[in-house]
Amino acid sequence: MNLLVCENLSMSYENNNVLHDLSFAVEQGDYLSIIGENGSGKTTLMKGILGLMSPSAGTIMLSGISRREVGYLPQQTVVQKDFPASVIEVVLSGTVGKSKRLFYNSYDKKKARDNLKKLGIEQLQNKSYKELSGGQQQRVLLARALCAASKLLVLDEPTSGLDPVATAELYEILTNLNKTEKMTIITVSHDIESAVANSNKILHLGKETVFYGRTEEYIKTDIYTQMTGGDKK
Repeated sequence: MNLLVCENLSMSYENNNVLHDLSFAVEQGDYLSIIGENGSGKTTLMKGILGLMSPSAGTIMLSGISRREVGYLPQQTVVQKDFPASVIEVVLSGTVGKSKRLFYNSYDKKKARDNLKKLGIEQLQNKSYKELSGGQQQRVLLARALCAASKLLVLDEPTSGLDPVATAELYEILTNLNKTEKMTIITVSHDIESAVANSNKILHLGKETVFYGRTEEYIKTDIYTQMTGGDKK
C-alpha cells in the first residue's frame, strides 16, 4: 500500500525551479533516505510532503493518512535548544495538532509517557529540556514527533550536530521503529553511508541526475561510486 505518491512533481524556491518532473512512491513500511547535494531540493521536497509548500506542477498525494497524522522532526535551531520547558511538556506539545482540543487529556499524557519510555528517556520527563545533552534533546523531539505520527515519520537531518555515539543511537532507534513498530520513515540526510546502511530505498536528488529505487540497486550505480569515491559494491 502506498502512503505517499508524488507524480510529475515540480517545485520552486525563491523563483528557482529546484525539482522538475519528479515521480516516486513510498509504501507503508518503507525507510526512505533522501540524499543529494546542497541546493538539490531535498528540504523543498520535504516541505511539500508536509504541506508547507505547494507544487508548481504535479501532485503530492497521501493515502490512508492525513497530514495531521504525520510526525515531523525538523532540524534543531539554537532557539529550540534553549527552549524553557520540561521534557514532558515538550513531548505533550506533539499531540496538539491531532485534534481541536485546547487541553491535554489522560490519553495524551499516557501517549507522551509511552513514547518517552519507548525511547528510553522516561526518567527525564521532569527535567528541563534546555539542560539535556544534544542526543537526549533529539530523543525528546523524536518522542514529540511520535505523538503525532500514526504511520509516517518525516525527519530533516536528524543527526545534525550530534556526536558519533548519539548519531549511532538515533539510527538504531529509527531502524527499530521501522522494523518493530512498522513505522514508515522518510529522512533527509547528508550521510550517504548511514543512509545506505539503514534504508531500504534511496531517493538521490541532483541537478541533472535523479535515482529512486531500492538500496541494493543504488549502491551499484555510478552516482553512488562518485559520491563515496569508492568502488561499487
